[in-house]
Amino acid sequence: MPEIRALGLDGVFELTPRKFDDDRGFFSETYNAAVLAANGIKTTFVQDNHSYSADVGTLRGLHYQLPPRAQVKLVRVVRGRVFDVVVDLREQSPTFAKWLGIELSAATGNQILVPVGFAHGFLTLEPDTEVSYKVGDFYSPDHERAVRFDDPEIAIDWPANVGRLRISTKDQRAPLLANAAVFAGAA
Repeated sequence: MPEIRALGLDGVFELTPRKFDDDRGFFSETYNAAVLAANGIKTTFVQDNHSYSADVGTLRGLHYQLPPRAQVKLVRVVRGRVFDVVVDLREQSPTFAKWLGIELSAATGNQILVPVGFAHGFLTLEPDTEVSYKVGDFYSPDHERAVRFDDPEIAIDWPANVGRLRISTKDQRAPLLANAAVFAGAA
């Protein structure tokens, strides 16, 4: 059974699966719907995604999808390390525009559960980093959105010089939170 720890923003959890080591390597159960449901986390995943970043300082995000195609995500690192960030975009939430960051690594095997209503992104801390994540709805370009990684209203404290990051043109052109579509209604 994994260790499940609330991270301070409603619905965001760190999951750290147990590793069983022997002289051949290790085994770890990285996902179990019944264990999550027993802990009050009920979700269905429909798609697995995998990203590779060659360089340290590659920043991907802050991405999300709007309803009716909003996505819950379960994110883990399968090689390397990242600084993983979530931002609350639920307009009626007491933590709207607040963020939290956590280091995820292949060595620890920890994961982050990102609920619907949050933007997500990460910064690679090692070369040749691979991130794998499950999502609760299929990718939909019509519902895909992003918020600027360096928005001063959010003020994420990235562990690197933001002027020296590798960022896609698309992410560089993402709107500031004040101009972005967010999740209306109750949190």
